[in-house]
Amino acid sequence: MRLLFFILLLANGAFFAYAWFGAGAQANGDAQLLGQQLNPGKIRLLASDQVGALTRKPEPPKVAAVPAVCLEWGALSGADVARAEQALEPLALGAKLTPRKQEDVTGFWVYVPPLASRQSATQKAGEFKRLGVDDYFVVPDDPKWRNAISLGVFKTEEAAKARLAALRAKGVRSATVGAREGQPGKTYFQVRDANPAVAAKLNELKQGFAGTEVRECGADEKKG
Repeated sequence: MRLLFFILLLANGAFFAYAWFGAGAQANGDAQLLGQQLNPGKIRLLASDQVGALTRKPEPPKVAAVPAVCLEWGALSGADVARAEQALEPLALGAKLTPRKQEDVTGFWVYVPPLASRQSATQKAGEFKRLGVDDYFVVPDDPKWRNAISLGVFKTEEAAKARLAALRAKGVRSATVGAREGQPGKTYFQVRDANPAVAAKLNELKQGFAGTEVRECGADEKKG
């Protein structure tokens, strides 16, 4: 009986020691682990814009826009004009493509623009004769200049302007100076809003047409 009492006493002591030291150590370890996990001194609250920055998807890089330009290809003449038109067809440029014709200037003249009829031109010539102007010529058959009155043809514009000044001194007011144009000389093809791909194609096409070049349109052509 006494032996059983001592056995129970030892068992109670052992349980008390486990409960005191084992459970306490575990509790202290858990508390220490929790403290290490929370680390309250290092917690930092983020502002709303900082949170948004963390969740926002990065924007794709912006590609710089390539400016379109007006390009001119030429000069072309004769059969090369039709051949160039055929070469340009696959590009399907539509209204962006415009031919520009440059006529050969053979000189300058002083003239009165075409009048309504042959009779009107003859009457105007009679007025010049009364003013003392004998050097004139009524254009008879030219489709563009029929019934115009030529008052002199000159190699330079300065000489034509000197003739006009002399006529004005005699009282001639209806005359003007202009370039005398020969047959159509050169043709240029202008492409407005040409992107780099079109520019590259034009430079490729010019290789098959000797003496031609691709350049930016002149200031006057860009305004048109």
